[in-house]
Amino acid sequence: MIEHDGHLWIDEPTTPGTRRLWRVDAVLHEETTPFQDILVAVTEQGASLFCGGERQSTEFSQLVYHEALVIPPALLADRLDRCLVIGSSEGVACQILVEAGAQAVDHVDIDRRAVRVCADHLPYGYTVAELAAAERGAGPITMRYEDGYAFLESAAGYDVIVVDLPDESAEGDAQHDRLYGAAFLEMCRKALAPGGVVSTQAGCMTLWRNDTLRRSWARFTQAFPSVVYYGSDEHEWAFVSARADTLADPVGFMREKLARLPYRPVSIDDAALTGNTVPPRSVRG
Repeated sequence: MIEHDGHLWIDEPTTPGTRRLWRVDAVLHEETTPFQDILVAVTEQGASLFCGGERQSTEFSQLVYHEALVIPPALLADRLDRCLVIGSSEGVACQILVEAGAQAVDHVDIDRRAVRVCADHLPYGYTVAELAAAERGAGPITMRYEDGYAFLESAAGYDVIVVDLPDESAEGDAQHDRLYGAAFLEMCRKALAPGGVVSTQAGCMTLWRNDTLRRSWARFTQAFPSVVYYGSDEHEWAFVSARADTLADPVGFMREKLARLPYRPVSIDDAALTGNTVPPRSVRG
């Protein structure tokens, strides 16, 4: 954090040569875990989670983000019985999947402290009691503190796999970068049930910050025959979902299922599915 104009600010890097500032009205928790630096602070967007100095979610916008992450793969999959979420420490993605009809959700996160800090200090996602139940496997969500890459090596039979991690690093040497690569996508493909879907946070769609998105799009379209882009029209992040079989009209398939989904999204409707599934021109090539 830095001091400026009599306030503390989080100085967040965005792209080479650009940064943005978040005014800190209160620090709720600060900790360095074996995997990352965590800060939960009150900002203009309410309780906000920062990892490694980068904003991960805020009270104001988290639902829009998590719906863009979870709803497209939930609609693209044939079934929503058994799901896997890797990362996503707050737990919102798992909760939305359950509300959408999932019978069992395995939540795998390598950082036990990060998950517990979120439950302790964020007013969204797991409560302390809900996390304790998930840790016991007492309900539809089972919390597993494991390396997601290693877990997936022996996984099988998932209808939906959601990967929600910090953005891929430019240098390619971050611990989580392994979970963006082509080898990991192949592991996901093998772990899917027939008609299953894998989805990932794929970076930002803006022209000056779209390196991760262009890499993700290239990897997915090389690995899968049916790939769907979803760029949130109310956030700055894009997401990519894919099936291992061929659908003639994947977006039409998703639009038809939307009206029957038990979970009612607040930020995704038929028009959003129609407009937000067209990748930017620079991504399409």
